[in-house]
Amino acid sequence: MISGTIVKILSITFLIAVGVVLILGIGTLFKGGETSKKYSNKLMQLRVLLQFIAIIILVCFAYFFKN
Repeated sequence: MISGTIVKILSITFLIAVGVVLILGIGTLFKGGETSKKYSNKLMQLRVLLQFIAIIILVCFAYFFKN
């Protein structure tokens, strides 16, 4: 089923994106200084948004493909 494949690819993509943004955010916090002030909050906000989207996609995956 093509839609199932698309949902699986989207799920994996967003989960990887959340992980990458989380690692970048933590790295920015540890780096400190001006970079931390400029980017750490924005990266954490982006992580929360990506987590929300990933959860919605995973819930849709579970709902539509509960065979």
